[in-house]
Amino acid sequence: MEEKYMKRAIELADRGKGFVNPNPLVGAVIVKNGKIIGEGYHECFGQAHAEVNAFLNATEDVTGADMYVTLEPCSHYGKTPPCALKIIEKKIKRVFISQLDPNPLVNSRGVKLLEDAGIEVESGILESETKAQNEIFLKYIQTKKPYVAMKYAMTLDGKLATKTRDSKWITNQKSRAFVHDLRNQYMAIMIGVGTVIADNPSLDTRRDVPSRNPIRIIIDSKLEIPLASKVIETAKETRTIIVTGLDSDERKVKKLKELHVEVILKKANPNIDLNDLLTDLGAMNIDSILIEGGSYLLGQALLSNIIDKAFVFIAPKMIGGKDALTPVGGSGIDLMRDAISLTQIKYHYFDEDIMIEGNFTR
Repeated sequence: MEEKYMKRAIELADRGKGFVNPNPLVGAVIVKNGKIIGEGYHECFGQAHAEVNAFLNATEDVTGADMYVTLEPCSHYGKTPPCALKIIEKKIKRVFISQLDPNPLVNSRGVKLLEDAGIEVESGILESETKAQNEIFLKYIQTKKPYVAMKYAMTLDGKLATKTRDSKWITNQKSRAFVHDLRNQYMAIMIGVGTVIADNPSLDTRRDVPSRNPIRIIIDSKLEIPLASKVIETAKETRTIIVTGLDSDERKVKKLKELHVEVILKKANPNIDLNDLLTDLGAMNIDSILIEGGSYLLGQALLSNIIDKAFVFIAPKMIGGKDALTPVGGSGIDLMRDAISLTQIKYHYFDEDIMIEGNFTR
């Protein structure tokens, strides 16, 4: 029975995807006399937490009820008061928690507050599911570096584009719709300047439900980006960051800033150090990044060992050509025994397209 109510809390938590970063996804369910009397989830960063929303939505007095929550109730004052104190105030009898919060400001303190108030606490229910759900938050809160995923689409013969650099469209409409779901979930999207020059993308999110556009991060060590690019022209509406070399044209840097673009100057030898960049982006409260290309940046990111997850779309098409682009470029790995492997593989089907999702080992 505990798993049944926790599964419902997990379903509720999912509704916060794309709106709560860098906070975790959290769902809460209140049960009394074997009946759900209140539900809530963390809906938006800076707003009420899941437990508070569940209380607000309760259909009857919650005194003596049980609460199921996917993450340990907070015990500190942040943008909102501590949820643990609210649970005590509402005279909840028992609290079932899926996973403890590794945030140093919480980290079992919420459980202690509840237990000291005489509330029975049980944790670990469906913990593997909620850890997977909050993989972004868990990495960021413990390392202060963004969770990084790579995404690309290729033909059955492993091509990213034809020899003429045409790539629209490899995958079908359902696959592309899922990519927009990913863009909504990740706080930032990263591409190399070559992709901007070749495709002039908008890097926005187009969905039929409420969404938000990710922060756009362009890796451009020589500051080659055209000022007429869509990402530059829309920088006033959507936060846009260009990462470039220390010796880049000062006049162009100034012009970009006038166009509302944030510019990060980094040492480039000849590439930007992506590990060092992640530290900077984490300090800017960016908790997650979806790298969409191009092939050179994906290759650099792979060899830099910064990627946590891969989303690889495969379409049942073949185009051939030794000069056609492959998805992951750069210098590559010399020996097969040194190949980088994925674990926890999942397969998703979008009509005839296949998507492989997997985590990188560390």
